Amino acid sequence: MNSKIKVLFLSAEATPFTKVGGLADVAGALPKALRALDLDVRLMIPRYGHIRSGDFKFTRVGSVPVAVGRGDENRAHVLETHMGDVPVYLIWDDQYFSNRERVYGFNDDPQRFTFFSKAVISAIKSLGWVPDLIHANDWHTAPVTAWLDLCGRKLDLYRDMATLFTVHNLAYQGVCGRLILTYAQMDKLSHLPVEPPGQVNWMAQGIARADLVSTVSATYAREILTPEMGMGLHSLLQERRDRLFGILSGIDVELWNPAQDAALTQTYDQNSLKMRAVNKTAFQREARFPASLETPLLGTVARLDEIKGLDLLLSALETLIAQREVQFVMLGTGEPTYEARFQALQDRYPQNVRIWAKFDERLARQIYGGVDAFVLPSRSEPSSLGQMTAMRYGAVPVVRSTGGLADTVVDADMQSERGNGFVFSEYTVEALVAALQRALSAYADKARWLGIQRRAMSRDFSWDASARAYVDLYQRALALHRGA
Repeated sequence: MNSKIKVLFLSAEATPFTKVGGLADVAGALPKALRALDLDVRLMIPRYGHIRSGDFKFTRVGSVPVAVGRGDENRAHVLETHMGDVPVYLIWDDQYFSNRERVYGFNDDPQRFTFFSKAVISAIKSLGWVPDLIHANDWHTAPVTAWLDLCGRKLDLYRDMATLFTVHNLAYQGVCGRLILTYAQMDKLSHLPVEPPGQVNWMAQGIARADLVSTVSATYAREILTPEMGMGLHSLLQERRDRLFGILSGIDVELWNPAQDAALTQTYDQNSLKMRAVNKTAFQREARFPASLETPLLGTVARLDEIKGLDLLLSALETLIAQREVQFVMLGTGEPTYEARFQALQDRYPQNVRIWAKFDERLARQIYGGVDAFVLPSRSEPSSLGQMTAMRYGAVPVVRSTGGLADTVVDADMQSERGNGFVFSEYTVEALVAALQRALSAYADKARWLGIQRRAMSRDFSWDASARAYVDLYQRALALHRGA
């Protein structure tokens, strides 16, 4: 029975404790959805400096030795709190986590997350609860998977623990020098053909050592088998393709609900969708635009990264603004070059473009609830929760056909009865402009646009179906591990 499966879910970030990207949303929502299916799921993350004890009720449940380095014993504290009815454990260490306000971006990140992974292994001994399966996510937790395969099979406590390793974004691989293995006390971990000489690729090790591997959409699972999208790991992934699965991520539909969202000027649902116009005009004023329902309002909430197709977007906006009256808003942080380029675009077109280079959840909700179309022309997009949230809020997506975007958006011109957005395939400015022009033509037909919005909002992005698919993978991983 599912209720007998005990799962330890590992992540470098999880809402509501800390968030950098979509991984946090998954780690904050999927364990709750699995718990609702009667699995005994528990979450473990690092405790960063910005996770304050005043914001959460922590109980210290132990202090554990961490087997890293040579010489003096290292220790970490284990704290416990809850996320709904999901127990959450936080690894507290002053050197690597509690004195750092950021999650990522330090020169010693490989050492930090290797420490976290070894602390996880040690903490399992002190919980009074032994998982049947470890669900590790991205390279930051891959050392756990590697250690279990290398050492855990020889120890009674760990021998029966199956592993699922989930790739959220193959672009980030945790590559570092092989001295990390001495630090991790894992010198005998074998070198993989895809690893550069003298280096360890933790993402590759996680993929190679897990019982099963998953990623966050079916299309992305196929794409990463190719040299173009495999980020140097396609040959390893092809070797493991019989154990590679794609499960589309969901969103927390209680957290993201336009019928109850306090950040919106006007709440609404599918049956009161025309009330959404109140949010548009309110947000136009927030952006210091002329308030006009007739003027199409486009928006993007995304990390400012080349992989998001921002070069295409910048050029496309130049073309559109020159041709017609259109407004565009963007919220996100990332590469300074893109912040500067979008700021320059705003300076040239202050009545048409507004950029907020920051993280602001209130603004994000207002964008989802106010823009007419949500634009995401990504070169690669494993899953993307952005277009799912936009669709739930009735913002029509205009996206490139890749990864999770391809799995969620149906082109309204190609399939009039099912269409919930506009899709283009070629990674060119011309293809994006053409898709935007098609969307703007549809916007001029209010009855048609309303139908597209309603189909977008009717798509079920809850975690229920995805969580059931993960339960199936857990059962497969357990059977494979026990068979091995």
